[in-house]
Amino acid sequence: MRVLLKATALLLTDSTSTMAKVIHFTRHAQAEHNVDEDYFIPDAPLTPLGRSISRQAEELYSQTAELQQSADLLVTSPLKRTLQTTIIGYRGLRARLESQNSPKPIVVLSRLQEVNDFPCDTGSSRNELEQIDEFAGINFESLEDDWNSKQGDFSPSSDAVKARARWVRRWLRDRPEQNIVVVAHGDILRKITKTSLYEPWANAEVRKFTFMHDNDDEAKLVSLPAETEARAGGEEPTSGEFKFNHWS
Repeated sequence: MRVLLKATALLLTDSTSTMAKVIHFTRHAQAEHNVDEDYFIPDAPLTPLGRSISRQAEELYSQTAELQQSADLLVTSPLKRTLQTTIIGYRGLRARLESQNSPKPIVVLSRLQEVNDFPCDTGSSRNELEQIDEFAGINFESLEDDWNSKQGDFSPSSDAVKARARWVRRWLRDRPEQNIVVVAHGDILRKITKTSLYEPWANAEVRKFTFMHDNDDEAKLVSLPAETEARAGGEEPTSGEFKFNHWS
């Protein structure tokens, strides 16, 4: 523990680090596939527990009151459960950003989609998402035609996922905003932050990271002291954990 704290302190004083920038990575609230480990539910949405008032997404909102007033960009995966977590759990931040003199809408980022190609991790088409009333006001124009194909850049292969995680880190580092909220999924968040598959990441849990340097190719991240900012749900397994436990 002392070694970790010392290393973090050195990073905080490193003149080559982009230390002003903080990324708040959030795993979505409880979704339908988490409950019964049914990973064949297409684009699994949140459960009533995950989204209802006074439950996980609402608790996430309550636990992040300060962040809702300080963050300057809100980014989400295009899957239904992350979109729902974003609009419920970060509704205060969304309202503030969209009502600024220069409005800043939610950024929908296809490369934040979950890692595996189970139906629960495969997103809906842009046309379908645009027809859902709950998502009114969200701009899906950035979604590629093949974003939910699970092929090419979006393949679940190890090399593709590693490249996608690196792309996300570099994209975040290159953004002008200094305080960014990202809503995504357990497995891709582990890949982005290079956290072990064995380390639990609870539903509706927020962890904060910063970049080690401003010019390394990998755009490596380091967790900040008091890493966990909020935690509203339990440690429901991801599809990656299911796959590892049952098929490895």
